[in-house]
Amino acid sequence: MAHLLAPSLLAANFLNLEKDIKMVNDSQADWFHVDVMDGHFVPNISFGFSIISQIKSIATKPLDVHLMISEPDRYIADFKNSGADHLTVHYETCPHLQSSIHTIKKHDMKAGVVINPHNPVCLLADIVADVDIVLIMSVNPGFGGQKFIPSTYNRISELKELLLKKNSKALIEVDGGVDATNAEKLLKAGADILVAGTFVFGADNPTKTISELKKI
Repeated sequence: MAHLLAPSLLAANFLNLEKDIKMVNDSQADWFHVDVMDGHFVPNISFGFSIISQIKSIATKPLDVHLMISEPDRYIADFKNSGADHLTVHYETCPHLQSSIHTIKKHDMKAGVVINPHNPVCLLADIVADVDIVLIMSVNPGFGGQKFIPSTYNRISELKELLLKKNSKALIEVDGGVDATNAEKLLKAGADILVAGTFVFGADNPTKTISELKKI
C-alpha cells in the first residue's frame, strides 16, 4: 500500500482557512489531520465542534481528528456529529481504553490510539488488534513546529513488530516534525501515514510539497 499523507490544519492560515482547505482538496493529500486541544491535557487550545463542522462542509477528504483532550469519552458522539471520520484518543486519557475504542467504532468512525514519546510501545500490546490506527507522536503534543524526536524511528519499528505479532491490521501514523529530511526513513521504519503541518503550510508551494512527500 502506498503511504498516506495527512496535512495538519493546525499549521494552516486561520485567517484564510477555506483557501487552505480547498488547496488540500485539490492536492494529492489523502486526509485532513485535525488536532483538538483543550488547554488541560495539553497547554494549548485549538478547534471546537463548530469549526470542525465548517471544515467538514468544505472538505472532500476524510477528517482525521486527533483528540488531545481530557475525558474524550464524553464527546465521542459530538465529534461524530461534527464530521469526524477517524477519531484517535491518547492512551493516557482513557482509563477504559477498550471501551473507548468500542464506542468510537459504534459511532461509525475509524478508531485510533495515540502514544506520547515518553511511553513505551509495549503499553499498546492489548489494544492494537482492536484499533484501525496507531498514532506515534514524534514530538511532545500541544504545539506545531516542534523539533522531531529521533527515537521515533525505533518506536515505529517496535510497533510494526508488535502489530505483526498481534495480527493487527492497524495503520501506523506519525505526527510531529515530519518533513523531507525524515519522511523516507519514517516510511522505511514502517510508517503508513505521515502527518505534516508546518512543512506543508509553511512552504512557498504547499501543493508541490504535498506531491513531493507523496512521491517518496
